[in-house]
Amino acid sequence: MLSRIALCLGIVLVTLLTDDVDAADNLDRFEARTYAGAGGEKLNYRLLKPKDYDPNKKYPLVLFMHGAGERGDDNKRQLVHGMNDFASDEVMAKYPAFVVAPQCPNGKKWVEVDWGAAKHTAPEKPSISLQLTFETLDAIAKEFSIDDKRIYVTGLSMGGYGTWDSIERKPDYFAAAAPICGGGDVEQAKKLTKLPIWAFHGDKDTAVKPERSRDMIAAIKAAGGEPKYTEYPGVGHNSWTATYRNPEFYAWLFAQKK
Repeated sequence: MLSRIALCLGIVLVTLLTDDVDAADNLDRFEARTYAGAGGEKLNYRLLKPKDYDPNKKYPLVLFMHGAGERGDDNKRQLVHGMNDFASDEVMAKYPAFVVAPQCPNGKKWVEVDWGAAKHTAPEKPSISLQLTFETLDAIAKEFSIDDKRIYVTGLSMGGYGTWDSIERKPDYFAAAAPICGGGDVEQAKKLTKLPIWAFHGDKDTAVKPERSRDMIAAIKAAGGEPKYTEYPGVGHNSWTATYRNPEFYAWLFAQKK
């Protein structure tokens, strides 16, 4: 019996180690970069390029916005959640695309609002980090061959708020959005009726109330939109793992086009 238990534990350990190696290999595919704004501000970001990039072709671009726990200046931590999935052999082969993962500095937010509030009003101007992100996307579009009809945004937790804020500020810029366990300004939902949106949340989330996603979806529908919404039963704050590992998510996202 003990030998069987030891064998099982060994298999689990090998599996975990293999997953870690695979994750490291995939994340190494992201190039470390820094954008410098005109005012001297800087934004660290990682860039995943399509395999066998051909400048004569146009490629979709995905903006990924990380959560609060991945803030910093190491230009690495923002890849912890979801990015290993985007950089997998399967996804890269099936959906050649650029993936941009900026890192929000410590003490900053993608959108400067209270995450615990039942609702919020969007600030008049984007946060410094979000503004630098928009500028970074413009710079990448000048450097590489980007399909401006297939620019997508997704993010989790703090990045879910950032995703909602981004599309409320630039509803005509993005071709689709997938906010995960975040919240937006419901008063601006009318701007989003024509934008393909698939939102996700766990119904047991205590960090960001599921009502934040529910309210946004309800407001968009009330304004005439048809957003998709998935609420995971029995799931807490981590509603991103199931989302980014779901093949249907990628099929839906990359099928969207302006």
